[in-house]
Amino acid sequence: MLQIASANTCQTVITTFEMTPGTCQDLLEELTDAYDNFISKQPGFIAAGLHVNDAQTRIANYSQWERREDFQATLRSEEMRRRNRRIHDLCRSFEPVMYDVVASFG
Repeated sequence: MLQIASANTCQTVITTFEMTPGTCQDLLEELTDAYDNFISKQPGFIAAGLHVNDAQTRIANYSQWERREDFQATLRSEEMRRRNRRIHDLCRSFEPVMYDVVASFG
């Protein structure tokens, strides 16, 4: 379960994807398959969420990992490199960025 709190010691990764409305559903299916069948089974994976804007031109992905190295190892794996090539073909751009939670409210 995703928990957003500054006391967390986990690594947070936020990835934004930019695409056309016509490829949004295809990209969501590709991302869902990646999480269901590969990413969620990797060492250090905690949880993730996918968010789509109203215009279906952006997807935001929030994921949590036990350690920065766990996320990096997943990204560098042959399976994820293959999947990222397909994901890249479905969108204009995507960028994963690692963050630390410094405050949470509510």
